[in-house]
Amino acid sequence: MNQILDKLEQIHGSVSVVGSMNADYTVTTERLPGPGETVTGGPLQVLPGGKSGNQAAAAAKLGATVRMFGAVGSDSNADFLLTQLASAGVNTDGIRKVLGPSGTTVITVDSHGENTIVYSPGSNANVTVEYIESQRDLLTASSVLGLCLESPLETVTACATMCHDAGMKVLLNDSPFIATLPSELIAHADILLVNEHELVQLLHIDEPEDDDWDSFDWAQAQNRLSEFGFDQAIVTLGGDGSVVLDSTVDPSIIRIAPVRVDAVDTTGCGDSFMGTVLASLASGLSLEESAQLASYVSAYAATGYGAQASYGTAAQIRERFR
Repeated sequence: MNQILDKLEQIHGSVSVVGSMNADYTVTTERLPGPGETVTGGPLQVLPGGKSGNQAAAAAKLGATVRMFGAVGSDSNADFLLTQLASAGVNTDGIRKVLGPSGTTVITVDSHGENTIVYSPGSNANVTVEYIESQRDLLTASSVLGLCLESPLETVTACATMCHDAGMKVLLNDSPFIATLPSELIAHADILLVNEHELVQLLHIDEPEDDDWDSFDWAQAQNRLSEFGFDQAIVTLGGDGSVVLDSTVDPSIIRIAPVRVDAVDTTGCGDSFMGTVLASLASGLSLEESAQLASYVSAYAATGYGAQASYGTAAQIRERFR
């Protein structure tokens, strides 16, 4: 048994996730259409998604105690999303219900597992600062907070400030990507999670030629990131693994090897990575261990269709990779 997979037995911590829940309208095609082009796809599937909902579900399925905070609408998708999160083990008591449609995404997945995604916020736009304030006691009862940017930016910032000041560790996923983050959000987010393209856009540096991330100047990136305001970060590299940049330890730059699988759908893999890091940090694992474990969990997710629908339990992941 791979020793890092043994860490799955240690997942027990408490996590709060604030943000988005979406119904994913998903169609598979042989290839993605070009501009103005129509292609024929397979049957339409409606699957549970939303970056934050996905992250919460992934963390809960691994064994963490997870509370989800956000808003669903008054449509049939609302009950669907709440039921799916509950079945993954997520506590949904604090989720707000509002009039109107729930959040949705339209997803096309090609035969190589690549995808395109269009996001319609719906009820997610109603995750307000006032709502977050009303949930303060439940929200700050956890040890780690997960945030992404599918909620109003002022809400994300207020939530990071509230939870950081309460002593929680705050993990920020800068996705959907925003290049100019509020200084207050940067000051109150402890760890940044981005992919390689988001990293270079955030720091205004060049990507390596031919996508050669092995030759990339990670020391320069780490220095720039520290100047930006983050001493700890994880940069995901898709099929090439990830890099942990952690100025608080030595060595401070750690390359995490990828876990190879035959991918059928990469939708939600990044969210399963984030959810794993949340659960791992809440359970006392290091940033390096969290990223290593997340490589296995996200690889498992790539072998199934959909986001939450493809996530595995700790037992399933151990069985798959032992």
